[in-house]
Amino acid sequence: MRIAYILTSLGIGGAEKQAISIGERMAGRGHQVLLIVLRSPEKQEWPTNLLTIHLGMKRSGPDMVGGFLRARRTLRSFKPDLLHSHTFPANMMARALRAAGVSPVVLTTIHNIYEGGGRRDFAYRMTDSFSTYTTAVSESVANRNIAARTVPRGKCSVITNGIDTERFSPSAIEARKEDTRKRFLWLSAGRDTPAKDFDNLLTAFREVRAQMPNAQLWIAGCPASYRDIGGRSEINGVQWLGISEEMPRTISDCDGFVLGSAWEGMPLVIGEAMAMEKPVVATNVGGVRELIGDAGMLVPSRNSQALAQAMLRMMRMPECERALIGQAARERIRGHFEINWKADEWEGLYTHILSEHR
Repeated sequence: MRIAYILTSLGIGGAEKQAISIGERMAGRGHQVLLIVLRSPEKQEWPTNLLTIHLGMKRSGPDMVGGFLRARRTLRSFKPDLLHSHTFPANMMARALRAAGVSPVVLTTIHNIYEGGGRRDFAYRMTDSFSTYTTAVSESVANRNIAARTVPRGKCSVITNGIDTERFSPSAIEARKEDTRKRFLWLSAGRDTPAKDFDNLLTAFREVRAQMPNAQLWIAGCPASYRDIGGRSEINGVQWLGISEEMPRTISDCDGFVLGSAWEGMPLVIGEAMAMEKPVVATNVGGVRELIGDAGMLVPSRNSQALAQAMLRMMRMPECERALIGQAARERIRGHFEINWKADEWEGLYTHILSEHR
């Protein structure tokens, strides 16, 4: 089949990484794949070997119109059987393109519990007729959107994010020989957005550090300039890594993973940490509980005291107990979230939708 994926950007984010991973696996199975990106290339973005077209769109009217016309020309030449879009701006573009008649089938994927508020909910609701089907990355995301009437229950199902358990495997990373017994290293990751709520995490870490001075915190995924916002650079024990070029190695070097998000869809990086057998402490938002199950600790969002206490409990556990949590975490990912199984699910859904609309 001929599949066109539409993304807002290729910036370093979980939704973008997941879409590229699935697209590359579809190409590897012999399907013809095209990737359309609304924005211009960024300084740091996920690499891909897929045929990629950047539309260079901005928020101004002429850019929007020009980008739409270029996308329409490109797709009329490519003749896709199916458009699969990810994240709100790309979802709106895909629906507009279907209205223009460039593809008989549009599949929309919603990646977050909160995609921007009432106006975006209204836009989803009003354009639903131009989406053949909608998927969500977690049950929480699906239930929220069904309740908000952005998608009818009969047109929505869940396909969770997938993890490359071969790349994210402890056995794939040679252990460093340095002596780290005198410290406990936490890792967190993500772009500096309100959703990730790094201020909640940093407040919690101050409490952790006050009680256990050997604690350290690495934060990957944010440009180093973000460390200076609000005096963040003054917090002892915190290191801002910027964009990590080799996340399996970065995760391997830590003792535990922590995420203090205010809202989520299903954070890919937690699954990657679990695949690396790292114990996880995270806020109970979006699909995080669905991902972690019993293989980690969950706390309420926006509660830095609860987050700090969970981090301290994890640090005070005997190392053998943390190791058992990590092993259970990897087995959970291998059993429920392996990327090649998710590719099977997507391919099966594509085939089913196309058979229904021929």
